[in-house]
Amino acid sequence: MMISTKGRYALRVMIDLAQHDRSKYIPLKEIAARQNISEKYLEIIIKSLSKEHFVEGLRGKGGGYRLTHAPEDYSVASILKITEGTLAPVSCLADECNTCERASYCNTLPMWTGLHKVITDYLEGVSLSDLVPASSNGDDYVI
Repeated sequence: MMISTKGRYALRVMIDLAQHDRSKYIPLKEIAARQNISEKYLEIIIKSLSKEHFVEGLRGKGGGYRLTHAPEDYSVASILKITEGTLAPVSCLADECNTCERASYCNTLPMWTGLHKVITDYLEGVSLSDLVPASSNGDDYVI
């Protein structure tokens, strides 16, 4: 499994927001500049995060984005699932119900299922707050 650029950037955006006062909205332009990511590309990512209520936005003067919950309430898995769709290492495990015609006699399915469990359990165990440096004040920090 390879995490896409979109997934990696979503984590960077969420970490950037976690480094700031949750009562303030952070302009997307500032996040883009700090993270050296195209503002247009971040608009796509932030829209996905907003749709799932991971962030909220405010338009106009003083607007921007902020987290809707405390950083410790977000797991890395939950963030990546928004952008990646699934953390499954093979397509037959991507859905809740495995519809593969070979599932009942597939010799490799238990291995893939085990790997999927390890990946998911690990990423569920890492919170956004685990990725925010303790000494960070949010100024000019690039992840």
